Amino acid sequence: MDFQQATLGRSFVLAFADGDDFLAELRRFCEQQQLLQGYIPMFLGGFRVVRLVGSCGPLADPEAPVWEETVLQHVEAVGAGTLARHPDGGFDPHIHLSVGVKADRARGHTSHLLGAQVQFIQEMVVTEILAPVMNRPRLGPHGIPTLEISSAPLP
Repeated sequence: MDFQQATLGRSFVLAFADGDDFLAELRRFCEQQQLLQGYIPMFLGGFRVVRLVGSCGPLADPEAPVWEETVLQHVEAVGAGTLARHPDGGFDPHIHLSVGVKADRARGHTSHLLGAQVQFIQEMVVTEILAPVMNRPRLGPHGIPTLEISSAPLP
């Protein structure tokens, strides 16, 4: 395990609108605010469509990552995540969430978010992290990008 004490910056409350592309709007917000890294302590609301990592069949290797996706419709969701940089200077949110399918007794699914379209509203808190620097250049087991933290200053 590696760790550094965090220095927090600005905090924001976001309210996504019906029909928003969840990840595209989150990226647009981060670009507009020049937010380079941070964390999402929580978000909640509904998705019309959500794409999660998941498989409906047995896993050949339960220790290996799953590259398949599962598509669910009309769900309620709660989640959290981090915003860290890639070596190319860009970033992608790393978000996990739990959803309940409204038409199936709120049957639950939990996994990594690949994409989603907002239904009605999504409410989110985003907190900027000024230090340490958070990158995802390190490849962990099975080539999965993992978080690397450094005391180097932000560019």
